[in-house]
Amino acid sequence: MAHGEYAHIEIPADDPGRAQRFYEGLFGWKFVTMPDFPDYFLYTTAAGDEGVGGAIGKRDVTAPSAVRNYIHVDSIDEAAARVADLGGRVTDAKQEVPGQGWYAVLADSEGNEIAIWERLPR
Repeated sequence: MAHGEYAHIEIPADDPGRAQRFYEGLFGWKFVTMPDFPDYFLYTTAAGDEGVGGAIGKRDVTAPSAVRNYIHVDSIDEAAARVADLGGRVTDAKQEVPGQGWYAVLADSEGNEIAIWERLPR
């Protein structure tokens, strides 16, 4: 995955099971559970590993209150350091997802929430 590409789209749900049924029925998305993350269900689209996937999580518990797009960066630290100079702000500092990588949440120059993602080296 290259710097600047979408990495993950997180969808909050009041009822994650209901949301899974909706997206599976409408788009054919496939869901898997994450043993260490209850109420958080990863999905893949028809493109599989070649496409953008994401997760459905319990709203304000395992997912944010609104849809959050994650953009891949080569370095969380370098990207976060540039945010303020470009008119945005870091709202949630770098956090680790054990065994996977790191993310930080930003407000862009227009106040939109996005997240940046750096995965562990392979």
